[in-house]
Amino acid sequence: MNKLENKVAVITGANSGIGLATAKLYLEEGAKVVVSGRRQEALDEVAKDLKGDFITVLADVSKPEDNLRLIQEATNHYGKIDILFLNAGVAPVLPVSDVTEAHYDEIFNINTKGPILAIKEALPHINDGGSILFTNSIVHQKGFDGLGVYSASKGALRAYARVLTSEVKSRGIRVNSIAPGPIETPLYGKMGLPEDVVDEMGKGFAAAVPLGRFGKSEEIANAALFLTSEEAAFINGVELEIDGGLSQI
Repeated sequence: MNKLENKVAVITGANSGIGLATAKLYLEEGAKVVVSGRRQEALDEVAKDLKGDFITVLADVSKPEDNLRLIQEATNHYGKIDILFLNAGVAPVLPVSDVTEAHYDEIFNINTKGPILAIKEALPHINDGGSILFTNSIVHQKGFDGLGVYSASKGALRAYARVLTSEVKSRGIRVNSIAPGPIETPLYGKMGLPEDVVDEMGKGFAAAVPLGRFGKSEEIANAALFLTSEEAAFINGVELEIDGGLSQI
């Protein structure tokens, strides 16, 4: 049985990594999916391989007008929304002594402001009993050098999710978050660091994980499916760590 039969799902940051893996799984489970990203060439490329009922929408979540257009295009095509998966995010590395306003703005505009504005635009169009899901991170629970602003952005998102959970309760909308640990995604290649430094950082992360490896995007997608399906009908307001045990030690 398809777990998301005829459900409409909007996914940000869906042209690679966790977002793309989730889009593929949602489509396999019968959902109609709005695949969003901020690079048209990447969207065009993934559209060649996706199978099912989907559209792609070019949208940079850091821009208020793009969030508005994303929701407008989604609802114009599919009507109401059942699942809003706010997955887009960036994680450039910088020591706290070197933080600049531009560094701060880039991270908070994409990681925090973007989801908040997307939700504002989407709420009138989300079906009662629908689901909102955030991609958060375990970084706001542990202190990783160089990720101060990124950690702060994710901590802010977790605090916001708690308030949102309460404010939409009258409509039966569930709000949950997934908090990945080290995952094999293109995000690590976008940290602004030399490849050898990223490789060494990856080895260090993997060694710290009790399971001794990076996670896979597909493993996060499985959790995203569960939390937005009827199987999780009584799960609300939680943040689920998917990190091989890293946050527990």
